[in-house]
Amino acid sequence: MVGRDPSLKGMGTTLTAMLWNGTQVALVHVGDSRAYLLRRGELYQITHDHTLVQQLVDDGRITPEEAATHPQRSILLRALDGSGEVDPDLTLREAQVGDRYLLCSDGLSGVVSAETLHATLTNIDDPEEVVRQLIDLANRGAGRTTSRACWPMCWRSPMGSRCPPRPPSSAPRA
Repeated sequence: MVGRDPSLKGMGTTLTAMLWNGTQVALVHVGDSRAYLLRRGELYQITHDHTLVQQLVDDGRITPEEAATHPQRSILLRALDGSGEVDPDLTLREAQVGDRYLLCSDGLSGVVSAETLHATLTNIDDPEEVVRQLIDLANRGAGRTTSRACWPMCWRSPMGSRCPPRPPSSAPRA
């Protein structure tokens, strides 16, 4: 795409996606969108951010607390930019009865704490209601000065329950 339209140079997007085959879950990830797994009451971030700030945390140069407010926290080291190949993280997982998965952009994970994500996934059974609640939390967390895109998706596995394929009308616009 960039070869056809040079004005796109420097633009990119992130991707976190799942492919299900029975109880097997393939996960592909590039960028700073995230996947979370709620299993037996514990919430796990199952993707690793591909950002400059995450690299600083990994190298021990800053703390996770410092990363949350770092001015360069949105600089991506890996993204889909249309200019060539990308090296995504690929994992294969085995889903268990009762697992819940959450895929989201930094429009959610950047403004809603992991503790609040955990409480929401734990206390609300209906995946569609989880999505509505998380969007509301993201809207309140972003404040009036920031426009953030937030499209969380929630699955209950392996029963096959999932959220609608498009954002509810209450989704914020980027």
